[in-house]
Amino acid sequence: MSSFFTRNKQIIIHILCWSVLLFVTSFQMYSERGSVPLFYWVRLGVDVLFFYINFLILVPKLLLQKKTALYLVSIGLILIISYVFFQYYREVFEPFEQHLKPFNGDRKPPRFSSWRGIPVALNVSFILIGTIIRMYMEWNKNETRKKEIESVRTTTQLQFLKNQINPHFLFNSLNTIYSLTTKKASNAPEAVITLSELMRYMLYRANNEYVPLQEELDYISNYIKLQRLRLAYAENVTINIRGNVGAQKVRPLLLISFIENAFKYGTDYQGNTEIKIVITVSENNLSFTCVNLIGNRKADTENSGIGLVNTRERLEMLYPGMHTLEVSEKEGKYIVDLNLTLQ
Repeated sequence: MSSFFTRNKQIIIHILCWSVLLFVTSFQMYSERGSVPLFYWVRLGVDVLFFYINFLILVPKLLLQKKTALYLVSIGLILIISYVFFQYYREVFEPFEQHLKPFNGDRKPPRFSSWRGIPVALNVSFILIGTIIRMYMEWNKNETRKKEIESVRTTTQLQFLKNQINPHFLFNSLNTIYSLTTKKASNAPEAVITLSELMRYMLYRANNEYVPLQEELDYISNYIKLQRLRLAYAENVTINIRGNVGAQKVRPLLLISFIENAFKYGTDYQGNTEIKIVITVSENNLSFTCVNLIGNRKADTENSGIGLVNTRERLEMLYPGMHTLEVSEKEGKYIVDLNLTLQ
C-alpha cells in the first residue's frame, strides 16, 4: 500500500474516478432530457472545486493539524457559498434551461427549483468523501513511516549486535592460537589457516541476510576444529550433524555464541573438557543441543555472556515466534536446547 498512493498513481486514480462519474451522470441526464443542461456542468465544476479545496488545503492544513473548529467553520463557509451561488444561478439562468425540449414528448423536464437542495447535498457528499480519503491516505503514510523507522531501528540494532560478535569471536580465536604458539605446538600453522577460513566466512558471507545452512555448519565445524587444537583431550569434544541439509537457509552466526561459551567455560584447570553438540536438520526445522561440563573456571562477570545475550536478542528479532530456547544446568552440566524454524 505504501506505493499505491504515489503522486502519479494518485493523479491517474482521480482522473479515472471523475471520468466515470462524468460519463454515468451525463449519460443518465441525456437519456432523460435529450441533452445535458449547462446547470449540470456548472454543478460538477463547483463540486470538483470544493472537493479539492477540502482535499488539498483544508484537511492537511487544518484538520490534520488539530484545528478542528477552524476546519468546521471553513466547511460551513463553503456550504453557504455553494447555496448562495446556486440560488443566484437558479434565479438568473434557470429560465433559459426550461426552454430545452424534452427527450420524450409526453414528459416534461424537471424544474430546477425542485433541485434546490441537491447541489449543497452533493457538496456535502463530495467533501465528506474527500475528507475520508485524505484521512486514510495520511493514516496509511504514517503507518508506512512507522514501519520504515522500525525496520531501520531493527537493522541498526542487529548490525550492532553482529559487530559485537565478531570481536568476541576473534578474541577467543586469538587466545587459542596464542596458547598454541607459546607451547610451540606443531599444529599452530594449521590453526592460523583454519582461522583465516573462519574470518573469510565472517567477512564475505556473514554480512548477508541469509546464508546456506551448509555453509553455516561448515563454519561451526571449522571453529570446533580450531578449538580442538588447543585441548589436551580433544576426543571428549564431539559434534554430530544429522539429517539431510538441502537448500535451507539460516541467519548467520546464530549458534556460534553457544559453542564459544561451551569451550570457554566447559574446561577446568586440569584441561578436562567434555562438550557434546548435536545438530538435527529436518526439512524446515533445525534442532541444536549443546551440553558441556561445568568446569571450575569462574566466569568473567564483565565479559561473559555478551555473546549469549546478543544471540537471545537476535533470535527474538530474527525469529519471533519461530524458535524455542531453553538453557539449564543439570548434574554438573550446562545444557542449551534450541529449536528453530528455517525459512
